[in-house]
Amino acid sequence: MRSNNLKAWLYLLPAIVFLGVFMVYPLVDVLIYSFEEGYNSASQTSFGLGLYNYSYVLHDPFFLQAIKNTFIIVMITVPLSTGLALLVALGLNSIKKLKELFQTIFFLPYVTNTLAVGLVFMIMFKKTPYSDGLINVMLSWFKMSPVDFIDGPYWAKIFVMCVYTIWVVLPFKILILTSALASVDEVYYKAAKIDGTSRLRIFTRITLPMISPMIFYLVITGFIGAFKAYSDEVAIFGTNLNAAGMNTIVGYVYDMLYGDSGGYPSYASAAALILFAIVFTITCINLLISRKQPV
Repeated sequence: MRSNNLKAWLYLLPAIVFLGVFMVYPLVDVLIYSFEEGYNSASQTSFGLGLYNYSYVLHDPFFLQAIKNTFIIVMITVPLSTGLALLVALGLNSIKKLKELFQTIFFLPYVTNTLAVGLVFMIMFKKTPYSDGLINVMLSWFKMSPVDFIDGPYWAKIFVMCVYTIWVVLPFKILILTSALASVDEVYYKAAKIDGTSRLRIFTRITLPMISPMIFYLVITGFIGAFKAYSDEVAIFGTNLNAAGMNTIVGYVYDMLYGDSGGYPSYASAAALILFAIVFTITCINLLISRKQPV
């Protein structure tokens, strides 16, 4: 018995070492950095330990703007993308001919480079001295004035960002929900049809409860992914997100490390731990809600 346990630990040793070096140690290091006041990267010295870094970050207008942008993107894109993915998955599940073709078409944005898709979106929405952009041309068909979605008002930028985020995450959610729908036993549907149950009742009483674990999985991972958003914003608005007013929490952390205001690992660490606390709290809430739901 002891020899078997020893073998098991030996098998796990490479993974434990890897996790310790690349996950546990960085987390501990970030925690220490976040409490070191006046940390100097060159000399690796600080004035002492305290909560000043957290106070500075929480009072920084750029960080507060980043939190606002991140929460707006999260609260809009996660429910909408999940709902749209469910509708598309239901549509794909109801057709037989060309089902695989449509699945491939819907999945294409997921395997396309993020920056390439962002560049396409920027061209579609950007208003220049030579062109109003494809979207503004379409708006002109309805006698609507052109809008500068990239360099214009805040609501326009948020609109573009939300549309882009939904477009990027939708294929993966469609794939997961299509697989979940295909795994539902047909016996339940046949029994419901024999009883004359309506389609709406079949969906709410059979389909939705059966695929609810996958829906909650997508919601939780969607929240985590949306809170980590950064490359999407860079793809559309460029690297100077603070000037565009479209920075995110992850973007703020990057700026504090490597951006124009870089060289402040203590502030970056404090911001990163605040992000961790937010994501951890929301994930726990989602898990508690999912456990209370009947399956």
